[in-house]
Amino acid sequence: MAGAAAAAAAAAAVAVATAASSTKVSASSTPLLNSPSTMSTNTITPPISISMGQLPWTADSPMQIGFVGAGRMAEAIAMGIIVSGKVEANNVMASAPSDKNLWHFQNLGCKTTHSNIEVLQNCSIVFFATKPHILPMVLAEVSPVVTRKHVLVSVAAGVSLHTLEKLLPPKSRVLRIMPNLPCRVQEGAVVMARGRHAEKCETDYLQKLLSVCGLCEEVPEAYINIHTGLSGSGVAYVCMFSEALAEGAIKLGMPSGLAHQIAAQTLLGAAKLLLQSGQHPAQLRSEVCTPGGTTIYGLHALEQGGLRAAAMNAVEAATRRAQELNKQ
Repeated sequence: MAGAAAAAAAAAAVAVATAASSTKVSASSTPLLNSPSTMSTNTITPPISISMGQLPWTADSPMQIGFVGAGRMAEAIAMGIIVSGKVEANNVMASAPSDKNLWHFQNLGCKTTHSNIEVLQNCSIVFFATKPHILPMVLAEVSPVVTRKHVLVSVAAGVSLHTLEKLLPPKSRVLRIMPNLPCRVQEGAVVMARGRHAEKCETDYLQKLLSVCGLCEEVPEAYINIHTGLSGSGVAYVCMFSEALAEGAIKLGMPSGLAHQIAAQTLLGAAKLLLQSGQHPAQLRSEVCTPGGTTIYGLHALEQGGLRAAAMNAVEAATRRAQELNKQ
């Protein structure tokens, strides 16, 4: 209900701010120009260059990247590292029980299989991107072929490093990551934590590999569930807010397609301002507000609708759920 209230508040804020604006704008107005999106495109980056050090593979052959599970998150990571040019598609292999999700990888030019063990036999870095409740069975299946050459990376929400290490052979090199869906367009947010036997050179390599997907930071494991609630699930919160903003404009007569385009571009622009300026969101918000202007009227409507509390509650609820998954 909190999300619905917040969405209603956003739509109401558009209407209130629009009403306030109409009292200050003359009858003559400037035509709206329908310009193309200003989202910047990422340039192709060169292959990873890093000292091999104690890595459990050699520099003589191309790195083979595997995915056990071929859902949206696996596809998003694969697309990020392939589109960037850091890994060639023919050096990526994915497995899934059926062809339902594998066609995404096939369209990218990756190798596919229905055998999880085949992925381990051919790849040194393996991402486990299955549902959390399925992961223990998958790890039990592949454990006999896990060796010291493997770096095993879990994408499963709520499955701790301790649990992963317990389910795998002794001294397995294990890391845990939590990406989000915008990795698909190389604008994701990824956090990672390493297990007891993963070394810094492996963490550095993985961080460089995933940096093409967007922001990638190594953090204490305790932050991963919080990141799930904030950013993993946060993409859905932002989409709901964008939808509510657009619906407020549609209610007032703007065409649907244009309203949704402007709402999404507004979120993109605001995010870039926050990241590039380094300012606190409250500082930038105050720069938009003028005494008695449209924005303060809209913000008042959002506060009345409980947007701030609803957003905080959403992060907390999703984080708690991730913690519950860890206990199952």
